[in-house]
Amino acid sequence: MKKDGRNPAVVPLVPHFLLLCALIALRATVAHDSNQRTTTLSNNEETDTINIIEISNRRGSMSKARVYTDVNVLRPKEYWDYESLTVQWGDQDDYEVVRKVGRGKYSEVFEGINVNSNERCVIKILKPVKKKKIKREIKILQNLCGGPNVVKLLDIVRDQHSKTPSLIFEYVNSTDFKVLYPTLTDYDIRYYIYELLKALDYCHSQGIMHRDVKPHNVMIDHELRKLRLIDWGLAEFYHPGKEYNVRVASRYFKGPELLVDLQDYDYSLDMWSLGCMFAGMIFRKEPFFYGHDNHDQLVKIAKVLGTDELNAYLNKYHLELDPQLDALVGRHSRKPWSKFINSDNQHLVSPEALDFLDKLLRYDHQDRLTAREAMDADTVGGCYAGILMESVSGPEAAKNCEWILARGFKSL
Repeated sequence: MKKDGRNPAVVPLVPHFLLLCALIALRATVAHDSNQRTTTLSNNEETDTINIIEISNRRGSMSKARVYTDVNVLRPKEYWDYESLTVQWGDQDDYEVVRKVGRGKYSEVFEGINVNSNERCVIKILKPVKKKKIKREIKILQNLCGGPNVVKLLDIVRDQHSKTPSLIFEYVNSTDFKVLYPTLTDYDIRYYIYELLKALDYCHSQGIMHRDVKPHNVMIDHELRKLRLIDWGLAEFYHPGKEYNVRVASRYFKGPELLVDLQDYDYSLDMWSLGCMFAGMIFRKEPFFYGHDNHDQLVKIAKVLGTDELNAYLNKYHLELDPQLDALVGRHSRKPWSKFINSDNQHLVSPEALDFLDKLLRYDHQDRLTAREAMDADTVGGCYAGILMESVSGPEAAKNCEWILARGFKSL
């Protein structure tokens, strides 16, 4: 992997024409001449704002999100310019650590208590990282405050001596997914997928990609039927045309776009990760795509979705695998989802579940359901989660979903 976040195993094709893309709200200077019109974009995941640099025209066309494309273009710079954030620090003495509950690459997590209110909380002590990464996480959490099923940031504190920052979150009495998932019923899975879709649609509507959706980051209090999407440390603001670092998400949940070095990805990355989670839940195979490294991860995906479809995806976006990776991937035909049904999981798998899964796990990120579409009972893709509409929106929505399935529609 190169230092700029590009995967050296993937070689983009260079077309003979140049790319035009303009971000009007940035008031960027766009160079014009008879042969070239370019907009300059950042290609570093850690870049705090949209720096104006020239796209090298690696591909013939730029990929843009199908929904919420210009949210951050239309909003004031203060909304997404996290480097300019001034952090208001709380008092660390208001909190005490009770026990350690987890750790990650960038933090250690503890159950804690607010000594003033005696209420439980979660204390996320951040490891030394760039200040702007910390500011990005804080800014995103502040922007998403109050959103459905988004973990609530309660306070931001730091040690007076070491200056180590900590984020204070609401407490969720969650069950380890490895224990919980094997006990979930068909209805439970539909319910929690729908609750997760609420969080994803909200963050996407606010111009934010989570970029690390996985079971470890979905806290579920099964007794209260409460779900919270946590760990926004890799989340980023979406700007159309910006090229992002592909070293995000956890391996088993990485979208194909990351594995083939397509850097101008968007919110649809989260929908692939959701699809991987969903497949693991209904087939009781966790993780569903079990690669030993990033190259092998693409191989595992290709063995299910097929290599003809992978090549069509690469051709569409003018990308090619290097010979070594191409040889590793090999040639595979697409495997029907029904091949994964067995006696242990058949009670969780229905025609609408497979249709829903099929519309999430697509190579082409632009072909995947959006979070809003996935919740919409007016589409077959939304019928799986949309079955819950009877409890959410009344019986008419559920009847409408059943009517669509009865008609046998198989596409949006």
